[in-house]
Amino acid sequence: MPAILSVLLTGCTALPSNHDRQASRAIPPQQAEQTQLGETLSQLAQSFPGQSGIYPLADSHEAFAVRTLLADAAQKTLDIQYYIWRNDLTGTLMMHSLKQAADRGVRVRVLLDDSAGVGFDKILATLNAHENIEVRLFNPLAIRFPRWINYVVDFRRVNRRMHNKTFIADNQAAIIGGRNIGDEYFGAAQNFLFSDMDVVAVGPVVHDVSTDFDSYWNSESAYPVASLLPPAPPDALEKLRSRAVATTADPKARAFVDAMRQSNLVEELVNGNIDLVWAPVRMLSDDPAKVLGQASEENGVAAELGRILDQPTSHIELISSYFVPTRTGTRALVNLANQGIDIRILTNSLAATDVAAVHAGYAKHRKPLLKAGITLYEMRPQPDTSQPVNRTGKHKKPRKRRKAAFRTWRWGLGGVPSGYGPFGSANASLHAKTLSIDDQKVFVGSFNFDPRSARLNTELGFVIDSPELSRDITRTFMDQVPQTSYQVHLDDNNELYWTRHDNGQTMRFDTEPEASLWRRIWVGVLSAFPIEWML
Repeated sequence: MPAILSVLLTGCTALPSNHDRQASRAIPPQQAEQTQLGETLSQLAQSFPGQSGIYPLADSHEAFAVRTLLADAAQKTLDIQYYIWRNDLTGTLMMHSLKQAADRGVRVRVLLDDSAGVGFDKILATLNAHENIEVRLFNPLAIRFPRWINYVVDFRRVNRRMHNKTFIADNQAAIIGGRNIGDEYFGAAQNFLFSDMDVVAVGPVVHDVSTDFDSYWNSESAYPVASLLPPAPPDALEKLRSRAVATTADPKARAFVDAMRQSNLVEELVNGNIDLVWAPVRMLSDDPAKVLGQASEENGVAAELGRILDQPTSHIELISSYFVPTRTGTRALVNLANQGIDIRILTNSLAATDVAAVHAGYAKHRKPLLKAGITLYEMRPQPDTSQPVNRTGKHKKPRKRRKAAFRTWRWGLGGVPSGYGPFGSANASLHAKTLSIDDQKVFVGSFNFDPRSARLNTELGFVIDSPELSRDITRTFMDQVPQTSYQVHLDDNNELYWTRHDNGQTMRFDTEPEASLWRRIWVGVLSAFPIEWML
């Protein structure tokens, strides 16, 4: 009987044929420049030949607003690629924005990793029912319910995921970075927020992002949902619209929606008045064949970042929400420190992380890093630090966001971003992935410095040759990180301790601060298992 069951389950994991789907591509740059976005941005780019314009998105509400407003501004195409898309407030509003764009005749392509929860299939089928929207799932689960069976009978394949995050409007403006689509990424969750980082890009690098999207969209692992899911009922699209309208009118959502609508970034983008940082930008991306174990390790994001990390002459600032350096990575960082390179690292504390297993993988490497003189910071759970809210629920902030204010929250490391106040107290967990070298280069993207990003998942990001942005990160480490994090130390007995600075006072902790005894015990148990390769 067990043998028969195994054969039946293995047969169920066979995916449908993918040979009949139609390939499609991003619109050519010449057509893209004829859109409203293209006309303005092409004129801006003429003053900076060979460079791309970058605007960091640290504020959670603005990060969401820019996506919806770009969807509103698009006239030709929207290409969307994400690892996670939640069926919540922001997920619903974003889907409605895509539907509205499609209603105007915009071609919408949505490529999602198959990481959504039970019940999301109906929503994907609904979106796909629109004549101008096509949805594909990357490396999909063959057994739709119960989904966990796939990890039992097909673990080797389904353990590899597409971690990329991309939002492209008219092949003229692109958002990449660490955020998925969900309330916790945009400050709409009641009690939790990921402190994260995206960037808006314009200029020639956007065409590279579109080309990369096409390679994933047309890859062997991208399956049209029509081949995987039953069709949506005829009234499904109208129900989606009604749900979005009801969601927006819900009093629990009003404060978020009102605050989100305060952003005028896209208006500034369209009018050419936005404060962009222009610099040479190179896109890094993994081959989509990586999830099949068929990609060369020499040309992926991990290899490219490894080569960049071999080049510092002075200092490195590394920000990674899930930092698991492994023995090899630890040895490389220690060697750099022994060569006189000043290295500062920020990751989550045990109290702030949302994945205790990752902390277990990181914790065992702290002592050798500290012995080499590397500075380790661990982000504390952050309280609400929002701005005052007026009687309408809208935040009091100026219409224009000039550079001084822009830099204050620019890298998402100063605690809870402004605009989170209407939802009461919150805990923030670091989710950004950023690297700065020698006040010259910056990496921003989806890549966590851990084995999963390096070997299992596909990733992408930008290498930006910008002293201005790189110096911002250095200043953040000097000014803000010590105020929002614990610093980890080694005492004379080779034991760890933590310090925290508040109002000119220094507090010391001899165990993982703010973490319960049970959580500390659980991490100790996890550390004993050989699971680091999956983290």
